[in-house]
Amino acid sequence: MSDAEETLAFQLRAVGIPFEREVVFAPPRRWRFDFTIGDFLAVEIDGGAFSGGRHTTGDGFRRDLEKANAAVLAGWRVLHFLPEQVDNGSALALVERALHGGAK
Repeated sequence: MSDAEETLAFQLRAVGIPFEREVVFAPPRRWRFDFTIGDFLAVEIDGGAFSGGRHTTGDGFRRDLEKANAAVLAGWRVLHFLPEQVDNGSALALVERALHGGAK
């Protein structure tokens, strides 16, 4: 688990939002969400966006799109955040907004 994931878990607990971590979806694929909240909202922390890792290569990006599209087709609403968005609280604010119907 990354530092940003640990921070978001702390924030979610602090405001009383129940969640699960590392939830597998779309079997037999081994795709996982970093967090799920209920049976419709998933959260992904995209920590490798600026590190030049697998997710920034053409093939890695293609696989990420395949996972994202499968999640949508399975009925998930998926929010993606950078670690800085977790750190500054904007990730938590958007999760809370998503849980309350998207109202501003």
